[in-house]
Amino acid sequence: MIKMENLYKSFDNLGVLKGVSLQVERGEILALIGGSGHGKTVILKQVAGLMRPDRGQITIDGKDVYSLRGNELEELRGHLGFLFQSGALFSSLTVFDNVAFPLREKTRLSEREIREKVLAVLEQVGMIGAEDKYPAQISGGMIKRTALARSLMRDPEIMLFDEPTTGLDPVIAHTILDLIQLIHKERKFTGMIVSHELSRVFQIVQKVAMLHDGVILFVGTPEEIMASRDPVVRQFITEALRLPPGTMKILYPEERLHQEG
Repeated sequence: MIKMENLYKSFDNLGVLKGVSLQVERGEILALIGGSGHGKTVILKQVAGLMRPDRGQITIDGKDVYSLRGNELEELRGHLGFLFQSGALFSSLTVFDNVAFPLREKTRLSEREIREKVLAVLEQVGMIGAEDKYPAQISGGMIKRTALARSLMRDPEIMLFDEPTTGLDPVIAHTILDLIQLIHKERKFTGMIVSHELSRVFQIVQKVAMLHDGVILFVGTPEEIMASRDPVVRQFITEALRLPPGTMKILYPEERLHQEG
């Protein structure tokens, strides 16, 4: 579904991506992990067509993202949802109008049809009753829920999540990740998620890729990365999960089996 080949990107002559190649299969969620400032968000923005690589190619469903123009590019973007780290809501619009925005801008649906779709998705993310509130009047978790609802409005086949739990307390953060997992089960989208909540993220993704020093150091299942003997991988996972030094373990295997069953 998503294929990245030999991506390079520099900022002010500082190389961030140094030949990244990675694939995400249709219907799976991939967790992109690695240290802060290593280029994970850059990769998401390149997949979304918001930032061009200096070199390399990205194809989505066999189509080269950067060779598309006009209606073809707009059609591709219509199949893609992006949940930004900040939520990126319009402060002057209500929750309802923020979620309705992509439908009003990009479709010819009537206001009655838009209202039906918006209320259905707001109910799905637990935001019914808050549709007339403004972003300044709701909590951080509600902002993320609203932004998630907006990203789903055009029924995307691909979802990109950039640190969806940043700034949230652990309970609310896990609630947002639970919601992403639930919606993935219902809609079967292909997804990429950048998050530091590895203990929960590893339970909802099918594949993990670790970005280190500008290249993909590891790709595999959550169980495989937890069993990795690579010293860089082991150090990162141990520190990220706050495990005792020198230890690695598979996270909640009973829960994963229960959820996948």
